[in-house]
Order: sequence, then structure tokens, then C-alpha cells
Amino acid sequence: MLPMRTIVYATDFSENAEPAFDLACALAGEGKGKLIVLHVERPPLASLGGTAGVPPIAPEYDRRSSWEQLQRFRSPRPEIHLEHRLEFGEPGAVIPRIAHEMEADLIVVGTHGRTGLRRFLMGSVAERVVRKASCPVLTVRTPVQTMLSLPTEEDDGELRESVSETVATRERACASETGDRQ
Repeated sequence: MLPMRTIVYATDFSENAEPAFDLACALAGEGKGKLIVLHVERPPLASLGGTAGVPPIAPEYDRRSSWEQLQRFRSPRPEIHLEHRLEFGEPGAVIPRIAHEMEADLIVVGTHGRTGLRRFLMGSVAERVVRKASCPVLTVRTPVQTMLSLPTEEDDGELRESVSETVATRERACASETGDRQ
């Protein structure tokens, strides 16, 4: 495999993006390359369907918070040069543009794995990036375990009780069926 000298890792700061960061670091470390950690902040009015009659929100709207979150990404290995970029606009268009400007060898992006109606309504940034990018794009799907809401210890008692009730109900139903047959 050719060394990846410049990799753009795009993040929305969600848990879904974390596995993609680990993979981007591993790939950048192989070629002792540069990893650009990019976050694209959507304009608040554009993402909420604002109208021309509403004045635009100042660019500093949430810049400090986004920049602080971006700075939390640290290189796990000293040979990886990490660069942070904060941009504003539509992520599906801005990510490929920045990758092209930075002459990136690869874009790494996490995906939520939405399907059906949710994907139709919300769209897929990863899909738009794949279509518009001038370099290869690696999409990393979130592991299923992190997408599920598993019971906590507090839920455990309720879960056991619910399972016990279901089993008892089915046993009674089977017993009544058997009794009807005899």
C-alpha cells in the first residue's frame, strides 16, 4: 500500500466518529503522515430552514465550543503530525473541498449507518463526501454495540421481572392448550 502522507479525518464529534479517528491515526502512523482533523459546523439558519427575513447569526456563534472540542483530538503517536481545522458550511461540500486544497491522499469519515426513511430525511454526509471527493474516501461504520441501547444495572431488575412475566404467561398458555386437547 502506498503511504498516506496527508489524511483528512472529518468529525461531527459524535460517538459514531470515534472508530474512524482511531483508524485514521493508524493509517497516518504507517506513513508518518499528517492527519488533518476537520470539523465543519453547519450554519444554524441553513440547517434549520431559516428564511431571508431572519438576520444571519454571527460566525462566532459557537466557534469557541467547536474549537475546544476539536482541540481535544490528540495524536496517539509522536510520528503523526496533527492539524486541526474548523470550517463553516455544508459538510458534504466543505469536506471534499478542504481535502482537495490540502492535497489529501485519503478522507476518513464515520457513518451513522442510517437506512430507509431516516437516511432519506436526514441525508448522508458520508455519501455526499464519497460522491464529491477527488481522492479515495474510507467510511467507517459504527459498531453495532454502540448503536444499541443496552439495559443498565438499574434496568436489570425490571428486565428480569418482564422476562419472568413473559415466560410465565407463555407457560400458562401452553398448559391451557395442552389441557384443552386432553
